[in-house]
Formats: sequence, structure tokens, C-alpha cells
Amino acid sequence: MNETTRADIAIIGTGPAGVSAAITARVRGKQVLLFGSKELTSKMTKAHTIRNYPGLPDITGADLAARLKHHLDVMGVEITEKQVTAVYAMGSYFGIQTPDVMYEASSVILAGGVVMGKPFPGEDELLGRGVSYCATCDAHFYVGKTVAVLGYNAESCREADFLAEGCARVLYFPVVPHEVTVGPGVTVVREKVQAIPGTMKAEGVQTDKALHPVDGVFVLRDAVAPDKLVPGLATDGPHVAVDAQMRTNLPGCFACGDLAGKPYQYIKAAGQGNIAALSAVEWLAEQKYPPNNKRPRRFAIGPPGALCIRLIPLSALHLHRSRWCP
Repeated sequence: MNETTRADIAIIGTGPAGVSAAITARVRGKQVLLFGSKELTSKMTKAHTIRNYPGLPDITGADLAARLKHHLDVMGVEITEKQVTAVYAMGSYFGIQTPDVMYEASSVILAGGVVMGKPFPGEDELLGRGVSYCATCDAHFYVGKTVAVLGYNAESCREADFLAEGCARVLYFPVVPHEVTVGPGVTVVREKVQAIPGTMKAEGVQTDKALHPVDGVFVLRDAVAPDKLVPGLATDGPHVAVDAQMRTNLPGCFACGDLAGKPYQYIKAAGQGNIAALSAVEWLAEQKYPPNNKRPRRFAIGPPGALCIRLIPLSALHLHRSRWCP
């Protein structure tokens, strides 16, 4: 789908919840924007055996991911491999911000993973003032300067190399164990990060061994905390607060899967993705035909070929030669 086209439903996340939501939305004839990885989710692909997915006993995570991807292909759902950095409620639609393009959708389903662990001291307070979650978005602010990358995965390493192309110095702090592969322009610091100090802006990275002065700090987790991703979104701890229909406190915004709470199970996530998509479809219909402006009533009179009258709205009376009104 072209980025200038407004989708019916934007789905963020390609785990079982996001895939299920996308499939259901397409079955209901909606235009879908699915953001995520074409590999779906590493959490699933690394699972050795999944024993409680109905109809697929003892399937490996990689095989389940392959089947889900095949289903998306059959339904004609393409995956947009862009990092979503923010979602803005714009009144009649949502703006989905990526590093280089702003997409639009009439409704949004959040189906990303849960951000494990608490933010670092100073992270929330200095967000947007030296602390960033997107290297591609904010690298230009730090050309010729020193930055730190708090990395969580292989993607963090690639982002650190990207920053090294313009920054004078890049320090890479592996926050969780992962294979660190970076170029010569990145210095790896294997110390435990404790805080991001600063008053008006981020001034460094405090570890268990030293204070490392920097001009900017990039915290590159697997997922952005939902209340940081969507301003005004109500949360319950690390989860998005939803009702039984997967509705959030923001009209037109839904959440499902691990993001919507425990248990963290593939089959539960897929079921919630189905519910979220159906709720989004219903919400879209309500916007088109509000309760106080019900769908026009149509009926036919007479035998086949007789005149058919559409009575509502009265200001637009039409005559058709057909058995049933269109």
C-alpha cells in the first residue's frame, strides 16, 4: 500500500496477535497496514517446540512462523519493515510515524511485545532532551558529537554502526546478553548501566564503574513502551489497559497479545488478535453509520423489473429498475 493512502486498520507487530488481526481484517475486506519484521518474531522462531497450539501438536516455532507467514501471503498482506516510533490520534484518523514516512490509518491495533524491565533513572525525564528511541530519526542532531547506545539485540548493533557514520564517537553498552557485532567506529563498553544523568538534557551514562559523558543516549530496546509510543494511552504496569473487546481508552485504538497482559501464550495472542480486528471493523462501521444516523433502510416493491425506491435520505430520492436496491 502506498504511504499516501489511508489504510482502514494499521497493525503494529508481527507476532501471532498481529498476524491474526491482519488475517481477520483482510477476511472482512479491510485495507491493512502491517508493521513488523518479515521474519515475524524472534521469540517465536527460537521456540524449540510449541505443544498447545490447536491442530499443530509439537510444532517448532520456526515452522509455526512459516505457516503464519504463508497465511499472510495467501491473504495478500504485505509486511512494512519500518520501525514505528510514534502513533498520534489525529481526530478522524491516526498518524503512524516511522523514521522517514508518516502513514495514516482510520484505526490502530497495537500488537507488539512487552517492554521488560523498568526505564533507567533519568530516561523518562530526559526523553526528547538527549534521550531517543530511534537512531535513524535523530542521528542528524548528533553529527560530530559523542553518543551512547544502550543495546539489546543485533538491530541495536546495526543502528550503532549507522550512528558512527556521522558521530565523532559511539559508545555501545550491551544491556542484555547478545552477540555484539559492530564496526571499528563503535567502542563496546561492557559495564552495567545504572542511570542516565542530566538536568536540562542527558549528560552521560552512569555505570557501575564510571560516568561516561555523552551528548545523546539512544535506548534501543526490542519494543517501545506503549505509553511512549502512543501519547495518552492508558496502561496497567507494562501492559496496555483494555476491555474484553481489546478496546483501549483511545477511540479507534485497540491492543492485543502480550501487550494486553498475561498469560504470554501464542494461542491466547492469536485469539485476542482476532477479537481486536473484529472490534476495529465494528468501530469503523460505527464511524460510517453513527447510532444517531443509522444506515439507510432499503426495500423493494413489486415484481422483478419493477421500480425500486430508496427512501432515505428524503433529500435524495432515487428510482432504480431492479429487483433489489443497490
